[in-house]
Amino acid sequence: MSALPKPAMPQDDEAAGDPSAAVATPVDTGGGTKRKRPKPGERRLQILQTLAAMLEQPGAERITTAALAARLDVSEAALYRHFASKAQMFEGLIEFIESSVFTIVNQLVEREPSPAAQARKICTVVLQFGEKNPGMVRVMVGDALVLEHERLNARMNQFFDRLESQLRTSLRTAAEAAGSATPTVDAQAVSSALAALIIGRLHRYARSGFKRTPTENLEPALARLAP
Repeated sequence: MSALPKPAMPQDDEAAGDPSAAVATPVDTGGGTKRKRPKPGERRLQILQTLAAMLEQPGAERITTAALAARLDVSEAALYRHFASKAQMFEGLIEFIESSVFTIVNQLVEREPSPAAQARKICTVVLQFGEKNPGMVRVMVGDALVLEHERLNARMNQFFDRLESQLRTSLRTAAEAAGSATPTVDAQAVSSALAALIIGRLHRYARSGFKRTPTENLEPALARLAP
């Protein structure tokens, strides 16, 4: 899974299906130089990309809209023409995380016939995503959301709850196939352990300054938890 791709970020509806949006329009700044005017939705995308890039800096402090505007070389007012608040910017990143991860999770559940293998691959997908998108990891584990709106933390909690629910579904099917007398209990125990593994490895990755990769020695760990 690749790092944050330019076309994958949410864009304004007005940009969709508009062939004229494919070419930026030069703007005369009055000094004889011409600056390209962003396509519809492009500035919004740039804001989200820049925020994600700033979050990739190990030990980065809380990002302010002033710092974000300075990095983009625009005014803070320009940011608020595209987002009502900084919380809405973080919601854009969370939407990217949700869409990226669950699109692949849904695909592998459909294609992988083994429920136990589904659970292992789900864990791998999430951790690979984090490894290739370190700025997103700080959002996922909540480091970047400290002092931000509480709804952002709640939404990330829902993301992990949804992830654990999918793991539980796969593992219950695996337990039933193995003839377990308590498939629901078994699935709850293992899905909880796998969710903790995912969150713990993402935390370690962020706290190590993105040096301890979340996929380090992953296969042996998964083989023990979800054989």
